[in-house]
Amino acid sequence: MKSAAMKQSPLTSVTHDQMANAIRALSMDAVEKAKSGHPGMPMGMADVATVLFTEFLNIDPKHPEWPNRDRFILSAGHGSMLQYALHYLMGYEDMTLEQIKNFRQWGAKTAGHPEYGHAQGIETTTGPLGQGIANSVGFALAERLLNAEFGDAVNHYTYVIAGDGCLMEGISLEAASLAGHLKLNKLIVLFDDNGISIDGPTSLAISDDHCKRFEAQGWNTQSIDGHDAAEIRAAILKAQKSDKPTLIACKTVIAKGAPTKAGKNSSHGSPLGDEEIAGARKNLDWSYAPFEIPDDILSAWRDAAKRGAAEYAAWEKKFAALPKDTQSEFSARMAGDLGDAWVKAMDEFKRALAESQPKEATRQSSQNVLEAIVPHAPALLGGSADLTGSNNTKTKPMKGVTASDFSGRYIYYGVREHGMAAAMNGIALHGGFVPYSGTFLVFTDYCRPSIRLSALMQQRVIYVMTHDSIGLGEDGPTHQPVEHVASLRAMPNVNVFRPADAMETAECWALSIASRETPSVLALSRQAVPALRTEYTKDNLCAKGAYILREASTAPQVVLIGTGTELHLCTEAQTKLEEKGVSTRVVSMPCMDLFAAQPKRYQEQVLGGNALRIAVEAGIGFGWERWIGENGVFIGMQGFGASAPAPELYKQFGITVDAIVKAAENA
Repeated sequence: MKSAAMKQSPLTSVTHDQMANAIRALSMDAVEKAKSGHPGMPMGMADVATVLFTEFLNIDPKHPEWPNRDRFILSAGHGSMLQYALHYLMGYEDMTLEQIKNFRQWGAKTAGHPEYGHAQGIETTTGPLGQGIANSVGFALAERLLNAEFGDAVNHYTYVIAGDGCLMEGISLEAASLAGHLKLNKLIVLFDDNGISIDGPTSLAISDDHCKRFEAQGWNTQSIDGHDAAEIRAAILKAQKSDKPTLIACKTVIAKGAPTKAGKNSSHGSPLGDEEIAGARKNLDWSYAPFEIPDDILSAWRDAAKRGAAEYAAWEKKFAALPKDTQSEFSARMAGDLGDAWVKAMDEFKRALAESQPKEATRQSSQNVLEAIVPHAPALLGGSADLTGSNNTKTKPMKGVTASDFSGRYIYYGVREHGMAAAMNGIALHGGFVPYSGTFLVFTDYCRPSIRLSALMQQRVIYVMTHDSIGLGEDGPTHQPVEHVASLRAMPNVNVFRPADAMETAECWALSIASRETPSVLALSRQAVPALRTEYTKDNLCAKGAYILREASTAPQVVLIGTGTELHLCTEAQTKLEEKGVSTRVVSMPCMDLFAAQPKRYQEQVLGGNALRIAVEAGIGFGWERWIGENGVFIGMQGFGASAPAPELYKQFGITVDAIVKAAENA
């Protein structure tokens, strides 16, 4: 559906150097005006970016959401002015000269690092080094998966500009390894090989041969002069024909053109200063005022953008010739619409649960949910970080994705938790899939930067985190998460679900899939729990975050609040307290985040006015003070766990029915 990239530069009267210098000028002027930013990288990579955007990158600024556009990811996000300058020069309507002049200012689209959703054409939020290149694996993987399903409706490249810092970060190893294993040959990384980091030359800290490293991970590599347009052009053409992902090491000079700061770390993260900029203008033969781009140079850039417009028109014509049902399904998938078949399947599943009332681990309940709904939701894309049998994330119909077959719907991510989470972000951002994947809850520590970016970018990514407490038992404190639920709850825009039984697990899954702008963490148990919700209701009781599970005999004197595997302890304690004449209510709080969003009146209604509140959770108590108040009691962990069978651990750490009853009586 797309023509081959042009093999000759389209530039005529306006030279490549002049067009690249427009990027350099805008970058150093914007950073100088803001008195903040990173001018060095945009000035160094201007030549590479000029060739890429004018000759290869298939984008149409008039149709920034074109599904088959090439994806461009600036992994070295500190060099954001490179992307903003390119977008202004290419003619994105929202990237005006005023936006450039207001770089890094309140309300401007030109944030200090590229932020998804702030401006058209920014595919992902970058800045934390390595995240962009790891996201790109998800983008490239989604492209191959959709191509296998919808043919040339999706057939594009993913291009990345990454720096030394991106490749130093450990996540780049995980990402490159996965991409090489799956032979994601439409992924092309342009490495800004300038040899400079914040502290000084990269030789202070690293002596890796990046090309050899990527070759060992299944990539093709090239080394070129990043200021030679002919070499850049030839390298990208060669990469497009590769049967593997490609790393192109572009040897560049940071802050190229600056008289005293070129090639030095002083140009990395600070404005150049008026005197240095004046010298750069002279060296670059750029005699124009700040923010001034001559008409002929700007026209050359805008003419280059017409190539993408022609590609879009050709794609649109071919897409219109596809069967109507294919068009509709594809458009719905790219819009994130999963239809309602899975909703009906979920409702039927809940009816069956009310009959069967299973006693099982919530990780098993989760798999049963997936078995019921995956056949009705082809957009669900599963996976696990080498814990498939423990996370229970794979259903019987799911086929694994391989380098030779992208028709599957399950990804074996390997022991690459951070790379997995970042790739899921890329998959979600690309469109066409709702990714979910699993590991142990304790390893959210390895995923955390990517979970944070899921939240920041408002992406529907579902993290299936099993073995959620000391209840996993003998593996001991290294694997027993005690602070993780609390720390995840502290993160904005993340729904942390800790369901108590099969019915709550189904409802939490439904909420996760329906939450288009919020990632979800499903904290699931290893050990079996009894069915507490034994009646069918069409309503999703977990939707408000907390609800009354068992009402007191009279106005409650005590309110027991539990989550997950500890909720059944609350129901057992209620029975004993009621027998002792203590009127006791049990509240289930599967999602503290959703409960916090409810009206205060509902919160007070559930939590019971002046009643004594006792919270029970096999984790630390941080965060519970909001719900139990100054006089409330928390029964849970005070420190790390230990290696022993789960029942013994609960006994030794005092998370028992008797402890709950005693706390209520002694308060």
